[in-house]
Amino acid sequence: MGNLNIGNFVGINRTQDASVCVIAPNGAVVALQKERITRQKHHWGRLYDMRDLYLPRIAELREPIYAVVECYSSDAEYERHADYLTELADVVGAPHVALINHHLAHAYSAFLPSRFSSAAMLVMDFMGSPVGHSSSNVEVASAFLCRDGEIRLLEKHIWNCDRSRPVSLGPFYFFLTQLFFDGDGHEGKVMGLASYGDAHRAALPPLHVEGIEVTIPDAWLDVFRQRNYRDSLGQGSPHFAEAADVAAAGQEAFENALLDVLHWLREATGESSLCFAGGIALNCVANGRVLRESDFARVFVPSAPSDAGTSIGCAIYAARHLNALQQIDWATDYLGPRDVLDGDGVLFADFTIDEPSDLAEKLADELAGGKAFAVFQNRSEFGPRALGHRSIIADARPPGMRDFLNFRVKAREWFRPFAPIVRQENVATYFRGVDASPFMQFAAEVCEEQRPRIPAVTHVDGTARLQTIAKQQDVFIWDLLGKFEERTGVGVLLNTSLNGPAEPIVETVAEAVAFVRSVPLDGIVVPPRIYAKCG
Repeated sequence: MGNLNIGNFVGINRTQDASVCVIAPNGAVVALQKERITRQKHHWGRLYDMRDLYLPRIAELREPIYAVVECYSSDAEYERHADYLTELADVVGAPHVALINHHLAHAYSAFLPSRFSSAAMLVMDFMGSPVGHSSSNVEVASAFLCRDGEIRLLEKHIWNCDRSRPVSLGPFYFFLTQLFFDGDGHEGKVMGLASYGDAHRAALPPLHVEGIEVTIPDAWLDVFRQRNYRDSLGQGSPHFAEAADVAAAGQEAFENALLDVLHWLREATGESSLCFAGGIALNCVANGRVLRESDFARVFVPSAPSDAGTSIGCAIYAARHLNALQQIDWATDYLGPRDVLDGDGVLFADFTIDEPSDLAEKLADELAGGKAFAVFQNRSEFGPRALGHRSIIADARPPGMRDFLNFRVKAREWFRPFAPIVRQENVATYFRGVDASPFMQFAAEVCEEQRPRIPAVTHVDGTARLQTIAKQQDVFIWDLLGKFEERTGVGVLLNTSLNGPAEPIVETVAEAVAFVRSVPLDGIVVPPRIYAKCG
């Protein structure tokens, strides 16, 4: 470990999913996305974010800062870089400032947290940094070899940004989502939709793969130009089956092409471990196949593989090169600022307050009785998944629980699944194909004999996007699962994020309470208390 008095290291992502990360010289991490402050999902970075948004909320930014590393993508905001440097000098006064490549930041966000001694690295997203002299040429895929403490670029796929001729898996999946939804951030919805379809009925070709480069056949480009299924997704729509078939074909083409790229990467590097980052690494269905079918023995996907995670990569880059950092505090994804939890006063005026001697036991009783509660614990999750600190928790056994949460609480599409949460040591009892999934990044097969027991978290294709909990990761949730199993014989609960439609996950307890008031949840748990709605 390096000099513990050197000062903190700051990483900044100024693109989509803007974020900031602070790493202390001892490896402790704090990270926060802009969207959690502004309440605008996928919010892009802009000038004065550091001064107006991050500095007031992250105490570590008010401590001595040794270095700042930034990451830009291909957006025009880079032209204002000089103004951003002025802001940094005024706000944190950091003596060292550096700018690194977007895909390199992704790579750093995954390798050191993986704890692998060496690994192959794949980064794929919609677009990264400009390459060469033309700003219209951008990176869409990068392969790295991580060995001997270094991350070395092997190959890069470049796209000229011609939207009539997209290439690579990031642009492919983005244009696939546009067939069904308008705007960004709908990849998870398409994954859920795809399970209802038959890929073969769509009669669409596979993608073409050569090394790291993926090209898209004309038949798919014609679909992107000519079809629109945005009005076909309602339950009972006569065109729903066709829409689901196209989604299934796209998901299958995506998965198969990814496996082909990874086969090439395994041969090119000789490595048995894989680190995987970039926006497409959020495709948990594909990630499950990578675990089961790729040539890699071990696979690591960080908690925030999308652009938000590049701030962590930037901070790691700074700490690694300036402080010889060997590891960081990555046992959990609870990296948000340390909040003061106010459990009294006006905030909870219309709730019944109970502080039982055994909170997990009390909550297990309530959940076993069919109630659903929000759970709010201190530090928030940094990635896009709610992992027990900003969650809605419910019983996975009632078949109607999924529809209740989809329609009445989350106000979202009827076909979207919910995630199960299970103790790490019990995962094999309920799921196959995944041994550990602490960041909810892999889809697993639900054991056939367990599907009738946990229908609210079993998707139509018999799979589930799994979260595993070890005792050292979250003692309260781990204990809750045990108490619930004692009462019901089932050691699985339903876990979904604490937010409304098109909203980011809540950050503050005030936001959590306001949401709980607005929907038919039974209350909110803020350890050591449980706040139940009156009546």
